Amino acid sequence: MGGGGEKMPGQYMGWWGSLGSPAQKGVVTYAVSPNRQRPLAGVLNAAIFNTFRRTRQQILYWAPPFILAYTAMNWAIERNEYLNSKPGRAEMAEAEAE
Repeated sequence: MGGGGEKMPGQYMGWWGSLGSPAQKGVVTYAVSPNRQRPLAGVLNAAIFNTFRRTRQQILYWAPPFILAYTAMNWAIERNEYLNSKPGRAEMAEAEAE
């Protein structure tokens, strides 16, 4: 039935917000005041040690391809500089003349 406050036929549910049922038992609620919370507690410490730990565990997955790519790029840059230099152009001119 409605919660209008007056007695109505059937079960009385109580005034608005108080539905007349017995109080709930066994439910415990904890809260921490916002000025007591520390959302950044231990962030720097965790960041340093977690970064070290994760890098140490993953280094064999990313280091070899990185080293290989760096070596190939370095070779390509040096070769390009040589081919565009005076001796490199002379070598290419001799190769084309044959």
